[in-house]
Amino acid sequence: MPSETHIEIRDLRLAYGTREVLHGISLDIRRNEIFGVIGPAQSGKTSLLRCINRTIDFSPEASVAGTITVDGEDVRGAKDLYALRRKIGMVAPLPVGLPLSIYDNVAFAPRCAGMNRKADIDAIVEQCLRQAALWDEVKDRLDSLGTKLSGGQQQRLTIARALSHQPEILCLDEFSIAIDPVTTMRIEDVLKDLRKNMTIILVTNLTQQARRLADRTMFLWNGEIIELGPSDTIFGNSPRDRRTYEYVNGLFG
Repeated sequence: MPSETHIEIRDLRLAYGTREVLHGISLDIRRNEIFGVIGPAQSGKTSLLRCINRTIDFSPEASVAGTITVDGEDVRGAKDLYALRRKIGMVAPLPVGLPLSIYDNVAFAPRCAGMNRKADIDAIVEQCLRQAALWDEVKDRLDSLGTKLSGGQQQRLTIARALSHQPEILCLDEFSIAIDPVTTMRIEDVLKDLRKNMTIILVTNLTQQARRLADRTMFLWNGEIIELGPSDTIFGNSPRDRRTYEYVNGLFG
């Protein structure tokens, strides 16, 4: 079990206008773990991810208080947001492909970062597509539009694009909401392998997915942490809070 703290969050509060959605939560996320976040809709799960990689800045009505540090550095004080977001990759619930070829979707970020040697870009494109379990399906049609792929393939392309930043942290927000169970399982296998090289935060409404993948799981409800602990405890018969037991067993939510 990983033990070194990678992300430290203290007294994090987030409000949209006058509506507070995160109520002073504190937690640590360990390096090279898969950290699951579960909870009903409107619990603040996506908002938490957006605070970590500062995409919350795109919401002018949002106000944030508290501290978030990555490797000891204050995220909220980051001067280079592009560097921060390269470090913290994000995969949205629905695949959003760039209107470019499969190759160019993955090559986009390395080129923006200044990489221009074709052999280097080729290597990154292949590596990321392999990591996303997509290479064998698309290697003969890299010039085809990424938006022409199936839904599951597009989601894996989104993961490959996120990996092309070479992130230290990968945030997954309901990545399997629009794909079939077989593809979901393939991506889950990819995530188990990726955790060797990065920290993964998995937000999911599928409690069994968190049970299968997460080293530790946090139950977030109405912007408050109800329980956080080893997944075996959260999904076993001995969670500390009755609400955790009821939620993971489908009694509400």
